Amino acid sequence: MPRVARIAPNEYIYHVLTRGNNRQDVFKGESDYKKYKDILRKYKENYKFKLYHYVLMRNHVHLVLETTERGGKLSEIMKGINLSYAQYYKNKHRHIGHFWQDRYKSIIISKDDYLLACGSYVELNPVRAKIVEDPKDYKWSSYNTHAYREEDVIVDEHPIYKELSKDDGERRKKYREFVRGMIKEKNAMKGEMNRRIVYGSEDFVRKLEKEYKVMATIKPQGRPRKEVNSDK
Repeated sequence: MPRVARIAPNEYIYHVLTRGNNRQDVFKGESDYKKYKDILRKYKENYKFKLYHYVLMRNHVHLVLETTERGGKLSEIMKGINLSYAQYYKNKHRHIGHFWQDRYKSIIISKDDYLLACGSYVELNPVRAKIVEDPKDYKWSSYNTHAYREEDVIVDEHPIYKELSKDDGERRKKYREFVRGMIKEKNAMKGEMNRRIVYGSEDFVRKLEKEYKVMATIKPQGRPRKEVNSDK
């Protein structure tokens, strides 16, 4: 995939993906997952960003976060988190060489129903990977905080989630129903974020494309694929 110009204005919401180099493991045990969450909490305090959804997978991490006017830029936030965790991992596991794969990938998300869809996409990673059948059975994500009020000090509730209902119990029930719908109707949003740099409504996408002179979707390189007879 070609490298594209990164747009990362402050006070936007981002879906961030960071992979281990050559898709190698970045977590070996429970203490590693806990350490990464400790680092997230530290950098939230330092850079004043909000973390709405996350999942820590064996060899990659998804974060949905919002930068703020009085906080750090996305590049500062991710540099701090990735460097801090890489140093910890290398010291603990005697790892030598590159740790993270290239630079992180980021997608700007509109603050509307697309944010809920992106959050479900993140929290459904363990389902798509066939690690669990129900996202509630995966320990290292924000799903149970939104769906069942499980305490997690690093997770913030965004306005779109709060709009599901004024009643706390009803809101969490509606969120569970929303995520179940994503599994049933869109196959857990498999492939939904591939090649995107902006994810949102048509108006939101057009606004960012015009303002930052970018395409919202990265075009694949090389010759177009030949059509395959769909009857086969």
